[in-house]
Parts: sequence; structure tokens; C-alpha cells
Amino acid sequence: MDYKERIMKLRQRHEELLTRRNEPLQWDNGIYVKYRYPILTAEHTPLEWRYDFSEKDNPYLMQRIMMNAVFNAGAIKLDGRYLLVCRVEGADRKSFFAVAESANGIDLFRFWDEPVTMPEDTLPATNIYDMRLTQHEDGWIYGIFCAERHDDSQPDNLSAATATAAIARTRDLIKWERLPDLKSRSQQRNVVLHPEFVDGKYALYTRPQDGFIETGSGGGIGWALVDDITHAEIKEETIINPRHYHTIQEVKNGEGPAPLKTSQGWLHLAHGVRGTADGLRYVLYLYMTALENPAHVIAQPGGWFLVPEGQEYIGDVMNVAFSNGWILDDDGRVYIYYASADTRLHVAVSTLDRLIDYCMNTPGDAFTTGASVETVKRLIAKNKENK
Repeated sequence: MDYKERIMKLRQRHEELLTRRNEPLQWDNGIYVKYRYPILTAEHTPLEWRYDFSEKDNPYLMQRIMMNAVFNAGAIKLDGRYLLVCRVEGADRKSFFAVAESANGIDLFRFWDEPVTMPEDTLPATNIYDMRLTQHEDGWIYGIFCAERHDDSQPDNLSAATATAAIARTRDLIKWERLPDLKSRSQQRNVVLHPEFVDGKYALYTRPQDGFIETGSGGGIGWALVDDITHAEIKEETIINPRHYHTIQEVKNGEGPAPLKTSQGWLHLAHGVRGTADGLRYVLYLYMTALENPAHVIAQPGGWFLVPEGQEYIGDVMNVAFSNGWILDDDGRVYIYYASADTRLHVAVSTLDRLIDYCMNTPGDAFTTGASVETVKRLIAKNKENK
């Protein structure tokens, strides 16, 4: 097979992947529908990002730059297009942002020609990832993401790192304006901007941590108001969704995408982490806060909402479901973009009415075995009455 024919075969196989239609799984839990295929993987990245197509310089048609994973995407709908700002991780462990586009939000996603060029802060980051997108009422689209740097206070520990919440804004996801990183007394990851002003200020959902991995004294999902997003600084912070012993959010929890405004309250998607004999388990859960006070939780179903299933369990980091992007469509459908095992990206589809019903009418966590049994028994008794 000559060189041009090998390239043709390579492009044909890639095009077959990009044009593969997705299909809903036959059985669902009544809350959302999952789909058979991941919507984006490392193999979906453009061939031009990976191959040098010069026969002179690359006679063996090798991948010169290898991609490892596509996951943890911010999401937004602009001009009728479903757009994901994905975390793309190369074989060198460096992550970068790249925009993928679909006409229907479920399949046929294609990356834009080039990755995002994100301006640096005054102190350059070694790694950036996990962008949350917020279309704010001030007219800007904000992206808040984690900026990771080596912890130079521990020069001999090459695993020591610090995390800050980096802030950028854009109108079109093409040209980005970098703002100074969020100032905070603690390390901050999973920071999300609320879509509306609160008391005339920008509102942030936070996740304070003592260290890069360990939460330490960090109590859960926090709430903070800042006067100026262009010089954002947390001066006061209140925990609004705390961690609890022996729950899905025992070790840590963090906000996912920006909450959705509904007639019943603000709908939140978050992740919870607990320790197991096999390591940390990341799951997704929902909760709701009051319309007039987004810092006040009014409902939270007990347990997880979405977990890795089947092949979703397997990947670079096993037993992880993570989401930092969803889209509420005009017809009330909600597209939930979640990653599995820090490796690939999926979509689950629900409706706003279903998610509100799930939040408002599903029992909460009663925190003990005895109370959980009584919750089950009440449902059994109710079903007997309705026979």
C-alpha cells in the first residue's frame, strides 16, 4: 500500500468514527437516557493534530503527537450549535482546551480546526483543565477552570502541586480574555460562576481545600460574592452543601456546571467522592436551591444520580463519573455531558420537568441505616395501598 493510499484509509476510518450515529440504550431509570457510544474520545481528535502527513518527514506515517483522553467538558448552546469546551489530554499528561461542535448535541461531534489558545496569567500554569462555562447576565461568557502549578514550597517533592481557579471570558469561544486568577485563602478547584448578579455582585460556588488533593478543613461546596470579576477575591465564604460522614460526598464534593434556573428553584449538578477499598469513587448528584436565595438548599435526593456503568467504569482513573457541562434546550430537554474514568465523554438526556420532579420528590439521605430502612418501608407501604 503506497503512502497516499495509507492516508486515504486512515482518513476513511476516522470519518466513519465521526459520522457514527448514536443510539439510546434500551432500558433507563426514568430519570435520564444514556447512549450507547461515547460522544468524544481521543480518537475523535483531528488527524492533523496527531500526524505529520509529509512523506519525506514521516515516511512510516507515525503519530507524532499522541492524544490520551477527551473528557470533562464545559457546554453551551450558541447560534443553534451545541458546543463543548473539552479537556483534551496528550500523551505528555498536559491538558488543553478544544471546542467540539454538534448540530444535535448527541452525535456527529467534530473538533474545531485548532485547540483554544488560552492567554496566560502573570504566573504561567503547568496544566489547565475542567472549564465551567457560564453565560452571565453581564453579556460575557465566562470560563472558570483549574490552573495547576508545582508547589515550590516543596522543591524536592515533584508531586506537590497547587490549584487555583483561573478565569477567562469570551464572546464566541474563539478569542479569550484572561483575567487574574481568583484570590483565596485556600486552594480552589471546581469553582463555578452563578449566571446572575446577586445583590449586585458576582456569585461563585467554591470548593475550598487545604491541599491540592486533600480537602482538609474544606467543608464542601461554598458560596462567595465578589465585587469585581476582573479582580476576583474571596473575602467571605460560606459552605452551603456540606460533606457528611458515610455518604457519597464524604471525602469531598464540588459543583459541576453552572446551575439551571427553573420555576421551582436553581437546579444543581455536582460530584461527590467517597473512599473505597479500591480507591476513590466519583459519582454525580443533584440538589436545588431557592430562586430568591441561591445559597439556600431546598431539596437534595439521597445518594447518587449517575455513576459509571459497564465499560464506563474502565479507563485511566477507574470508577469515576464527572460532569462540568450541561445544556438546557428550548424544548425543555437537558443534555448532561459526563466523563467516565477520566478517559472519554458521554451524554445523557433528560428533561427539566423530570429533573425537578426527581429533586423535589425523591427522599433525602437520612444518614443512618435505621432511617434508610424506614424510608424503604414507607415506599413499600405506599405501593401496597396503591395496588
